[in-house]
Order: sequence, then structure tokens, then C-alpha cells
Amino acid sequence: MTAMKGPAIFLAQFVGDSEPFNTLDGLCRWAADLGYKGVQIPSFERNLIDLELAASSQDYCDELKGRVAEAGLEISELSTHLQGQLVAVHPAYDELMDGFAIPEVRGNPKARQAWAVEQLHCAAKASARLGLSAHASFSGALLWHTFYPWPQRPEGLVEEGFAELAKRWRPILDAFDEAGVDLCYEIHPGEDLHDGASFERFLEAVDHHPRANILYDPSHLLLQQMDYLAFIDLYHERIKAFHVKDAEFKPNGRSGVYGGFESWVDRPGRFRSLGDGQIDFRGIFSKFAQYDYQGWAVLEWECCLKHPEDGAREGAPFICDHIIRRTEKAFDDFAGVSTDSGLNRRVLGLESE
Repeated sequence: MTAMKGPAIFLAQFVGDSEPFNTLDGLCRWAADLGYKGVQIPSFERNLIDLELAASSQDYCDELKGRVAEAGLEISELSTHLQGQLVAVHPAYDELMDGFAIPEVRGNPKARQAWAVEQLHCAAKASARLGLSAHASFSGALLWHTFYPWPQRPEGLVEEGFAELAKRWRPILDAFDEAGVDLCYEIHPGEDLHDGASFERFLEAVDHHPRANILYDPSHLLLQQMDYLAFIDLYHERIKAFHVKDAEFKPNGRSGVYGGFESWVDRPGRFRSLGDGQIDFRGIFSKFAQYDYQGWAVLEWECCLKHPEDGAREGAPFICDHIIRRTEKAFDDFAGVSTDSGLNRRVLGLESE
């Protein structure tokens, strides 16, 4: 029995101005031809989905699902990565983050945050109308500029930062709970939720909210030199979404984890197409089979070398080759014996008692 679903593909990196990449219908046909079974739709791409309309109209959602189904696909999840980022923005990043928002709220941090929060509420309703069980997003960041403790952090700064982050996200998590959808934060540098320890801080601050879950992407953990297999052991109960993405880390005498402000191609840590990096996907898929992960395996293509269409073409068979069909019997069942209480007691040396 196979619980994991896939392969699916995150469409964000493939949206373009030319066919078939300029429409949802074209992208779905293209993905289906490559062997994908699902698509993760970025809700910030308004030519693919009208998120506000999806939140309010079941007819629109049924029509959207029908268009995807015509290509032989399902919607795996919606994504609000860009909107989630805007739920919590430190002022140092205001101008850099403005491009993630609609023009009407740019230059106005309070209006931008309010818009982002409303987008997440819409995403919860839209996901429910589409029959989805999980949603992908970012946490945003109030503390990221202090990730390296120099100058020394003031006492209580981290606690205050996570308290504020929890205050902003708690009503959103409640909305997802009402919708019956898991909110999955991608554990990612640049977010306050960037590793297991920071996720635990957030989880504590939101009182272990049942909808506060994880989008697992091993590439971001490898580039932080974390044990990405042990991460699954620790947090498998909270992992409800999965980006299948490869990476490599090759430190040198000039730079390491922090990258030295180099471009992606020159950094020691680089994202790669599936199979071209160092990630142990056999180990990852084995862990997910062990823990009965029931979500989608979604290709997120990000590579500093290979063409995206080549990465997408190679991604579907790569994921298919790694999804494990769980066995329904033990390998030594041939040597099994029937249940016999008396036999059990004799084996234990209790037959005379």
C-alpha cells in the first residue's frame, strides 16, 4: 500500500509569458505530458487562480478543479509563500518585500500586512472549497536579521519576537482549523522558522496548535548542515507537505555556509536538479514510508545550472522511482506459526505454572 501521493510539481518556477507556461491549462497539459499527477498552485500568480474568488465561490473552485482534472491532474496544495512572508516583515526589509504585494499596499507596511493576513484567510477558505488537506506558506521574519548573535542579543529579544510572530499567526491558524486544512510552514532560511529549534519555539508560542505544521524541504536543511533524516524522526507527526528538491554543499577556502555574498552558482551551497546534488532521497523516502506520510511529493525545481524544462522532465520519473509501495506482509511470514496461547506460555517456560 502506498500512502504518499505523487509526483506533483510546484508551478511557481515555470510560469512565463509564452505558451504553455502562461496559463493554468497550458501548464497542466505540459505537466501531465511529463508524467506528473498533481500541481501545487502558487496563489500569488493571479493568471493561474483568483484567490479571493476561490475563497467565496464554490462554483469557481469546482470549475478550477475541473480544468485541472481535464489534464488528468489533481491540485496538491495551494501556496501563499509570498503572502506568508509579508505577515511578518522587519523594517530593514520593507522595500525588498514590497514587490511581493499588490501595488495598492506597497510603501505602507501596515496595509501590506493586513492584505497578507486577508490573503491567508482566503487561502484557508479556498483550500477547503477545493477539498485540499494541506497548504504551503512561509512564516515571515521579525528576528532573522539577528540570526548570528553579534552584536549580542538583548535578553528576552527572541522570546518577544516569537510571541509577536505567534500573535500574528494564531488567528490565521484558527481559520485553517475551521477550514479543516493544515498550514505547512516551509522551514527556510530568511524565515524565523528556519530549523527545528525555531519551529519548536513557534509551536510552543501558539500552544502546539494542531494546524501549525511543516513543509519539509531537505535542501534548506542540507545547506545549514543539519541532519535532514533525523529531522523526519523528530518532526514526522508535523510534516504534512514535502518539496522534493536537491542541493549540494562544497565548502572551500573562500566561503562556507554564509556564502560570502556570492551568486548562487559560486556559493558553496547550491540548489541542484533532482539527482545532481547530495541529498539522500532513498533515505528520505524510506523515512516517509516508515512513518506513513500521506501527503504529496512535490517537485520544486531550483537549480543554478540546469535548464528548468530539463529539470522538470527528469523530476517526474525520479520521484516515481523513489516512492515506496509499502509491503502488506512481513518478509518472514512464510515461517510464521498460528496464534496459540499454550504454545506462547511453553516458549516462555511457563507451561508448568
